[in-house]
Amino acid sequence: MNTSGTGDNVPAWEDGATIALPALAQDIAADVCVVGLGGSGLSAVHELLTLGQNVVGIDAGIVGGGAAGRNGGFLLAGTARFYDEAVATLGRERARAIYQLTLDELDRITAETPELVRRVGSLRIAASAEEEADCALQLAAMRADDFRVQPYVGPEGTGLLFPDDGAFEPLARCRELAHRAVARGARLHEHTRAIACEPGVVRTSCGTIRCRRTIVAVDGRLELLLPELTGRVRTARLQMLGTAPALDVDVPRPVYRRWGYDYWQQRPDRSVVLGGVRDEFVDAEWTDDAEPTAAVQARLDEVLRDIVKTQAPVVRRWAASVSYSSGILPLLAEVRPDVWAIGGYSGTGNVLGALYGRIVSQLAVTGVSASAAPFIA
Repeated sequence: MNTSGTGDNVPAWEDGATIALPALAQDIAADVCVVGLGGSGLSAVHELLTLGQNVVGIDAGIVGGGAAGRNGGFLLAGTARFYDEAVATLGRERARAIYQLTLDELDRITAETPELVRRVGSLRIAASAEEEADCALQLAAMRADDFRVQPYVGPEGTGLLFPDDGAFEPLARCRELAHRAVARGARLHEHTRAIACEPGVVRTSCGTIRCRRTIVAVDGRLELLLPELTGRVRTARLQMLGTAPALDVDVPRPVYRRWGYDYWQQRPDRSVVLGGVRDEFVDAEWTDDAEPTAAVQARLDEVLRDIVKTQAPVVRRWAASVSYSSGILPLLAEVRPDVWAIGGYSGTGNVLGALYGRIVSQLAVTGVSASAAPFIA
């Protein structure tokens, strides 16, 4: 890439603290096989253990090596759509139930890994008069349902403040959840690519897993593993950069700007992580290629300098594959007999993915989940 700063496609969250799980070395059997060891997959693993299942989990790369450990580190309540649109599309009762479930999940994530979470709130900043008007609609819809939100005017601009949101260290959380899962008896394997997920069997690059049920919890490239999902989810590339400590700005909480197409936060060490501008390169970013590109990174540089207004040097550039859903809600479905899939979080899977991981585990094992109704009604 002909851009300033280093690259190497390494996320800012990478600190070298790998857990080095072994690849699958032989054919094995389990009650449930979880494919994908990101946030949603690890949430599923823990829920399955709680349900008394013998669990095997596999990942084509490393724990958190996909979008779960390469995103912006935002913890946002709700769906990928703003609350007023969720109400208009789903109806007030369903939209309110889903928003409350994500707030509850935020509390759960905070309680599970408090050292990795900062409940500092988040900002939605408008970049136009049209977006300011939409912020007013969102404010009214949320207040009508008694959710905490307030108008905001500050250094970042004009918009809304959501005091219950937060930020976290996504890769560190994945690794911590994996450590805990192994301690609870789960058999987790890195560098073990799922080749085929059929009823009763998962065939991998390293061996065969016989299982009663399979949960596919990958986000990006989901339709490549399960082709019947083509049209329901679609893989896209999201790109980000990270700076050295930025002493010339103060960003106390994560910022979503310009309808969420630009987003950034400042970490406790004062470094800035920033992503976005995908809407300016739509056709090129519908891809399963997860390498950063010079064109997008150059635009991210402009946002960093002109909007965030820091001159801190860029030290990391990276990309990730995610899936976008064809509807307002992510995918949750039994795709084949006893083969379940979750994904399509449309770039906002940190909270929803954890919630979906627990819901799909409950549905797969028991057939019921108290939290599932508003998502599948």
